[in-house]
Amino acid sequence: MIGRASKKISILGSTGSIGRSTLDIVRNHPDRLKVVALAAHNNWQELLKQIEEFKPLMVALYSEEAAEKLRYALGPRSDLELRTGMEGLLEVASLAEADTLLSAMVGSIGLQPVLEAIEAGKKICLANKETLVVGGELVMAAAQKCEIPIIPVDSENSAIFQCLGEDDLRFVDRLILTASGGPFRERPTTTLDTVTPAEALRHPNWEMGGKITIDSATLMNKGLEVIEAHWLFNVDYDRISVVVHPQSIVHSMIEFTDGSILAQMGLPDMRLPIQYALSFPERWLASCKRTDLTALGMLNFEPPRFDAFPCLKLAYEAGRRGGNLPCLMNAANEVAVDSFLKGRLSFSAIPKVIKETTARLPFSKKVSLASLLADDDSARCEATAMVNRGFGAEPPPTAAASSQKEGARALSRHAK
Repeated sequence: MIGRASKKISILGSTGSIGRSTLDIVRNHPDRLKVVALAAHNNWQELLKQIEEFKPLMVALYSEEAAEKLRYALGPRSDLELRTGMEGLLEVASLAEADTLLSAMVGSIGLQPVLEAIEAGKKICLANKETLVVGGELVMAAAQKCEIPIIPVDSENSAIFQCLGEDDLRFVDRLILTASGGPFRERPTTTLDTVTPAEALRHPNWEMGGKITIDSATLMNKGLEVIEAHWLFNVDYDRISVVVHPQSIVHSMIEFTDGSILAQMGLPDMRLPIQYALSFPERWLASCKRTDLTALGMLNFEPPRFDAFPCLKLAYEAGRRGGNLPCLMNAANEVAVDSFLKGRLSFSAIPKVIKETTARLPFSKKVSLASLLADDDSARCEATAMVNRGFGAEPPPTAAASSQKEGARALSRHAK
């Protein structure tokens, strides 16, 4: 029986890596957490298994086609509400029976549901960094107006959140986000054009979905986290640094004005920051493996290679300029990453597509939800047309077909 102190949660992106890890935490804390709603993009088979185990009140699939397959598989079931499309995601996000939303859908698709959940008074556990990248100004203003907490789930910004006391912000000199460096940390710049999707999907430390794993390989993921940190902690970009830390043990740090540095450490397991976001301000017993300091050996730190991985620089530039530029950048990146995974674009062409897309579209300092949605669509169309025209460095003609098949197989493995 669920106790009175249990938290009732809705999960956007329940079939992805973050969603599945969240459900693992629910299994470990059935007396503290109750799933009331689940949403996914199109993985109806995995969602069906989750429905059978967790028995939510409502589920949603963004894909109408996938929803039809799920409806057929469920058969007549009067006790379950099945929703589709963006409206379905909004209903899950604002479901009256939930008090907490864990947002983990990949990409800008998470913006509207988070805004809806804030308006509905839900606590936000945010794993979808693109929400703040695209609409940070809108989201933080809405959260402040409604007095809604936004707890970061990304390990790096969770580390900052854990290290930052309530009155510490005035003494912060800089935030230091750590990056693993991805699979190509030491790879010569001149060879990045030949990177295959399978190689890029082999992250050395983390088990993640396809899109975020490629973002980690290009360092765009770290750039998105820089923008997210700016909005979460109200810190200027000049005071947000990135250091490469190959072991992924130190998740991020804060340097104070007196030179002291606080760091949050732990093994690379996303269940830790997810559980902290759900349990905050408490800390619950975790089933994750504990960190054995004596077994760690050396912890290394080095500067990022901005020349080899220009996506990080593009993110800093977009964040500093603000307005709709981060939205345009994010949309172009999503298209470029998808094109790379499908074998239609080379690895080193990803930042080229992003840079050219943002240069071709009008910049606006003032934004609204409607304008951001329109800008997101425009950037996707422009980036897609650019890829279709063969813009930038392409895979060698003889390797394009095999690269596409390899990317599809590797992405399929990551989606499981």
